[in-house]
Amino acid sequence: MNIPARYATGYLGDIGVPVRLPMDFSAWFEVWLDNRWWAFDARNNMPRIGRILMATGLDAADVALTTSFGQANLSYFFVVTEEEIPASQTAISELSIGQRL
Repeated sequence: MNIPARYATGYLGDIGVPVRLPMDFSAWFEVWLDNRWWAFDARNNMPRIGRILMATGLDAADVALTTSFGQANLSYFFVVTEEEIPASQTAISELSIGQRL
């Protein structure tokens, strides 16, 4: 199809979906259409928000999240994603609540 594509890896937040802990690394692919990269996720197969992109490349070997030589002990690792509501939207919501009271 001659559409530029790339492998993407990072975190996929749990905003708007049931929480499944512990949160872990995720992978998806991106394609170049209409002058920008668009994310597609064949594993989850539904629109999601809260992606934290860490790296892009040709494949998983191209953008390994860790490469170690010798012993490497990870003692703790935890990622949380939260939806950020713009200040302008918060002000509108508070105004609407005030008008209903």
